[in-house]
Amino acid sequence: MTAGTEGGPRGWRAATRAALYGPDGFYRGPEGPAGHFRTSVHASPLFAEAVARLLCRVDEALGRPAVLDFVDMAAGRGELAAGVLAALPADVAARTRACAVELAGRPGGLDRRIEWRAEPPERTTGLLFANEWLDNVPLEVAEVDPEGVPRLVLVGDDGTERLGPPVTGPEAEWLARWWPLAGERPVTDGGEAVTDGGEAVTEGEAVTEGEATPGSAPEAASGAGLRAEIGLPRDLAWASAVGTLARGLAVAVDYAHTAGARPPFGTLTGFREGRGTTPVPDGSCDITAHVALDACAAACPLPGTRLLPQRAALRALGLTGSRPPLALASTDPAGYVRALAAASEAAELVAPGGLGDFGWLLQPVGIPDVLADAA
Repeated sequence: MTAGTEGGPRGWRAATRAALYGPDGFYRGPEGPAGHFRTSVHASPLFAEAVARLLCRVDEALGRPAVLDFVDMAAGRGELAAGVLAALPADVAARTRACAVELAGRPGGLDRRIEWRAEPPERTTGLLFANEWLDNVPLEVAEVDPEGVPRLVLVGDDGTERLGPPVTGPEAEWLARWWPLAGERPVTDGGEAVTDGGEAVTEGEAVTEGEATPGSAPEAASGAGLRAEIGLPRDLAWASAVGTLARGLAVAVDYAHTAGARPPFGTLTGFREGRGTTPVPDGSCDITAHVALDACAAACPLPGTRLLPQRAALRALGLTGSRPPLALASTDPAGYVRALAAASEAAELVAPGGLGDFGWLLQPVGIPDVLADAA
């Protein structure tokens, strides 16, 4: 569906693509994402160390192949890939082929072992890891008009919105299944992403950083004013990325929501210099929205698929945030201070109401569940 004309209001998908990834887009800037917001990667090197341990588990499940791939989707400035390589045991690092996937140019000083590409390589064997990638995959926004019809939201470069044509075709089908508007009940048959004992990200657990603040619920039976982000492009992007993995594990990490707990007014927002702001598609700010990870999972159905909160995944990988024993302060004061600092960083990564509520979508390809101990 095409909406809007060149130079005038257009759908949020086209506007976001230009604002984030165009020649002068937000992600082309020299400061990178870390200049405007903190992900788990930027919060602590402990996150990269946990991902390195996950890669080691994948390595064992694969039978320690001669070449072990680590693919970092939406790599920013390569911080995660570099941190993982640094944290790996020497024998595993020697076999690891690290690839950073990012549209921006390769940053100076990056570890030479890291390949820099705009698209993920094909037929990899190892771990494909997408930390806060899907929330920046551009998508359309729909809003219900006074007659109860979901319409495409058009936006100008200054952020001014108006309603466009009705949502039709595959996008309408996606809404009907994954994010029904105007009071319809969500259709979840066949779309459940939690299997094998995995814990779903449920209402109250999705990260709310930057989430738009809704007003009072619409009184009209039509549901006028209800909004949704149409996640079909994210589903397709994720399925395509997973399709490059011959054997191993694909992981998507993002702030998320699932069917039955969708936010009634959407989550589209902006970030600039560490602060949430109105999303304006002029290249001056990040434009992001929470991810329907259950829909992403269903777009690429695989045995063993699980959806976990980050706190459960990281605890299974050895991060608990527990304080060191006080006795250590007497026997090894410097060690105690280091352990206390590490515990504080780990606590941030697993904290309820914060980074710990991020969703982890895990999809193994030809290997058993390497996070079976996560609950």
